[in-house]
Amino acid sequence: MDRLASMAVFVKAVDLGSFAAAADALDMSGPMVGKHVRFLEDRLGVRLITRTTRRQTLTEFGRAYYDRCRVVLAEADAADALAADLTEPRGRLRVTMPVHFGRHCVAPVLLKLAERHPALELDLSFNDRFSDLSDDDYDLAIRTGAPEDRAGMVARRVARQAMIVCAAPGYLRRHGTPGTLEDLANAATHQAIVYRRSGRVRPWLFPREGQPPIEVLPANRIRLDDLDAIADVATMGLGLAWLPSWLVRERLRAGTLVKVLPDLPDYPYDAYAMWLQTPHLPRKVRLAIDALADALPGMMK
Repeated sequence: MDRLASMAVFVKAVDLGSFAAAADALDMSGPMVGKHVRFLEDRLGVRLITRTTRRQTLTEFGRAYYDRCRVVLAEADAADALAADLTEPRGRLRVTMPVHFGRHCVAPVLLKLAERHPALELDLSFNDRFSDLSDDDYDLAIRTGAPEDRAGMVARRVARQAMIVCAAPGYLRRHGTPGTLEDLANAATHQAIVYRRSGRVRPWLFPREGQPPIEVLPANRIRLDDLDAIADVATMGLGLAWLPSWLVRERLRAGTLVKVLPDLPDYPYDAYAMWLQTPHLPRKVRLAIDALADALPGMMK
């Protein structure tokens, strides 16, 4: 068997915690995963993993060997990437992204990139859950909001969304137009349509120079986890909404929605491309990041 391939299978089995999970991720049978691990153990003459019917545990040597294997595999990928830089980008590019921002903004840019480079394959996942790039085998993650400070991760801002408060003209005629942030939080006067993700309602943010943003959580009785749906309900006149300006651009032009508190600065809600730190970033990943950084800012206006 190929030693490097067996190392990759061994590392995946450790990362995912079981032979079965590694088999699913690598599209091979469970017995074949075990055969790769046994090949390494027989070659080394040392047990790497202690296996029982309920769990598998790395031996002390297995832990040290696992760490070394990760280094070896990373160097092998970097060596392959050197050659890839001299040719057309090719192979699978796996990207995870938020559902809404990904579908409307990120995916169109990456599809144009794939159109220009026929040897490039796209595997796109639309999910608001933060994925672990190493565990889930993604090349790139697109995330909105401040990026988490994670060891071994690199982040580059690729877009800045202007968040605005808006409402339908009919709603403002019935309830009045808010003039201050305090008016937004006045439950006796105003209701909001808010975004809810993972069971949590997130506050609306408003910038303050040199200080953390002001958080406002308006009264709400309609909570949705889809921004398009929030814009639709706001257009029906059922409440105020805090949305990216690019999303409601056409509604604002048509007058079906009106920007509220226009004298206040818009909150800049950033989007980042994130990837695992590596000695040599594969060309397909670098091209995707550059394409997003070039195209997305123009789409935010």
